[in-house]
Amino acid sequence: MPNQHTVLFSAAAIAEQVGELAARIDRDHGDDGLVVIVVMKGAAIFASDLVRAMGTETELTFLTASSYVDAFTPGETLSLSGDLDLDVADRDVLIVDDIIDTGRTLKELSAMVAAHGPRRVATVALVSKTSRRSPDAEPDYHGLEIGDEFIYGYGLDWDERYRDLPFIALANP
Repeated sequence: MPNQHTVLFSAAAIAEQVGELAARIDRDHGDDGLVVIVVMKGAAIFASDLVRAMGTETELTFLTASSYVDAFTPGETLSLSGDLDLDVADRDVLIVDDIIDTGRTLKELSAMVAAHGPRRVATVALVSKTSRRSPDAEPDYHGLEIGDEFIYGYGLDWDERYRDLPFIALANP
């Protein structure tokens, strides 16, 4: 574990991205209101900042999803816990995740939510890791882009640590 952090995205850069994402989502969904599904644990901080920056009325619910087999490697299966505790039928839904890697998590969550009959489902990830993602798994909204780096901070963990950092740091495993 690092004693010093190599900052990749500063708190100011993250705040700017969150504001820009909030404005885009407001433009697209501002009149309708949104059910916001927060993918735990990593997206908790991002989602909190995002909904506070948005003018769109929101209702929040939370699901826990993980596809990583260890700290660095996404696995083949998605582990989900929790269920939708809000009715999403004929409503607009926004799934909020911290990072999109392969795209499997957002793709499977979108399909699960779509089975509940929403008017539309949109996805947002603060960080887009482009190196392993299939072209059909792009989020509707994303902010920061990285390659194949492993990052932590601002909700993203390294073995459950460092979620509380106000910046995103680059790990050098």
